[in-house]
Amino acid sequence: MATQQSVLALDIGGTKLAVAVMTPDGRTHGFLSEPTEKHRGPDAVIAHLFDMGHRSIAAAGLGAPASVGISCGGPLDAPAGVLTHPLHLPGWIDIPIVSMAAAEFGVPAVVENDATAAVLAEHRYGAARDAEIALYLTLSTGVGGGSIIDGRLHRGAAGNGGEFGHLTVRPGGRDCLCGRRGCLEAYASGTSIAARARDLLAADDRPSTLRELATVRAEDVAAAARAGDAVAAELWDETTALLGQAVTDLVNVFEPHVVVLGGGVTRSGAQLLDPVRDIVQSTAMPPAAARATVTLAGLGDEVCVVGAGALALDLLEAPLV
Repeated sequence: MATQQSVLALDIGGTKLAVAVMTPDGRTHGFLSEPTEKHRGPDAVIAHLFDMGHRSIAAAGLGAPASVGISCGGPLDAPAGVLTHPLHLPGWIDIPIVSMAAAEFGVPAVVENDATAAVLAEHRYGAARDAEIALYLTLSTGVGGGSIIDGRLHRGAAGNGGEFGHLTVRPGGRDCLCGRRGCLEAYASGTSIAARARDLLAADDRPSTLRELATVRAEDVAAAARAGDAVAAELWDETTALLGQAVTDLVNVFEPHVVVLGGGVTRSGAQLLDPVRDIVQSTAMPPAAARATVTLAGLGDEVCVVGAGALALDLLEAPLV
């Protein structure tokens, strides 16, 4: 990549906002992460996001960025630069985020689905580097997905392809924000793990250390399961089994070289990765099972920010028309 200019990367998550200045080597500078506080509505959240952007630019000390990249959960209209109705940001309808960012920072801007941005980041700088076929699943507030096919980013016909979180893993199961039932997102996102824990505790009188907590989070479930809590272990085993089933289906369909798992739920590390990997290796059809590596994101919590930065760098090379 010819340009040596820095860019500003903004990630809009349902739980947190993250920003950084990024250089073409994939390094982030002035990284900031703060709560989204989505209950405040889009105007307040976007003002906060842009303020973080200015603070990041000042902290990075690399001067004004040449462009801005934005990652956000969908659905969105990337060519138009509009967040149409992100499922995890209620009330965000037809937000022209690209024109808003361009006006705020005085440079060109681009937006992309967060998991699509993430697979680009992992392909260029992380665990899927240079893989011809790579899949990415983010397990966070929701479950998103992105794919690299024949070495190129795959967006789908309308730009919102890769919704791996809406694979049906339990027909007729739990309600999903998309309006369907039994989606992977309703079982494997951090939000759904916490909700399922609350439901199980209400319906089951077995003792559990989770009952001692004022608020149960996905990381609490993982920790309790590691400590031998039977209720938490049951819930965690169901989560990894359904995630393993979904990844197996994706491996059978795409026959990828690598499947990368990222997002906050993956902070549990081997506790999540090992059972999912075992399910894929034992149940995926050959030769796909033998060829597919299932691994954790190499870029950790910065993956979507790095993806947004990669998009901003690409925008300098091929401006949108």
